[in-house]
Amino acid sequence: MKSAMTKRIIPCLDVREGRTTKGIRFENNVDIGDPVEMARHYYESGADELVFYDITASHEKRGIMIDVVRRVAETIFIPFSVGGGIASVSDMRDVLLAGAEKVSVNSAAIKNPRIISEGAEAFGSQCIVVGMDVKKVEKSGKIPSGYEMVIHGGRTYTGMDALAWAEELVRLGAGEICLNSIDADGTRDGYELNLTAMISEAVPIPVIASGGGGIPAHLAEVLTKGMADAALIASMVHYGDYTIPGIKDHLHGSGVAVRRSW
Repeated sequence: MKSAMTKRIIPCLDVREGRTTKGIRFENNVDIGDPVEMARHYYESGADELVFYDITASHEKRGIMIDVVRRVAETIFIPFSVGGGIASVSDMRDVLLAGAEKVSVNSAAIKNPRIISEGAEAFGSQCIVVGMDVKKVEKSGKIPSGYEMVIHGGRTYTGMDALAWAEELVRLGAGEICLNSIDADGTRDGYELNLTAMISEAVPIPVIASGGGGIPAHLAEVLTKGMADAALIASMVHYGDYTIPGIKDHLHGSGVAVRRSW
């Protein structure tokens, strides 16, 4: 069983060509700002952690933009996770040396699951976050949970059941799962509670809920009914509709334990 801990609020910076971008269900992305400036703003606003995704690195078969990672890491003093285009332990080492505390793998982990165990052995499980991009499908013998793993930014179906993969990640040595519902991504209609609760209940490691946060009540739902350990946010703060202090005030008022510095 997981121990009761303070829930974390984690802004996510999706970066393309050195700029923060945001889309809906991984499509129609628009430029919304400089990732270094945004990282500083969220750090100063009380974010618990930060996530940086180089969203086209895997699809374009190139390495992550280390220079952006380094500049963001120099700007903030909270845990910082980096993903996108990480395909080897050497890539992980480069990102960690650039200043990140954690690395996130997704497509690469499905293609080569050993990267998880090798990364955990080299740097410790606490450094290894595995991203899961998931779509709801018809239940079948192959996908009994009704949720299928997809890769390459939602472009490629894998035929892998999301629940079975989450359980395998624990065996491989992952320290954390970032669970993203592509159906909910960017919609601001709420997190996928059924998926999040199913995975959170099945694994002993922390689960970060991602995709769909639009109002503070959505975070309260996914951190309680969804049993998530943390919630990733993007659109709701990127566009200035809500602030991290405001979100945390709402969560505190709803009985959700959060770190508050004001």
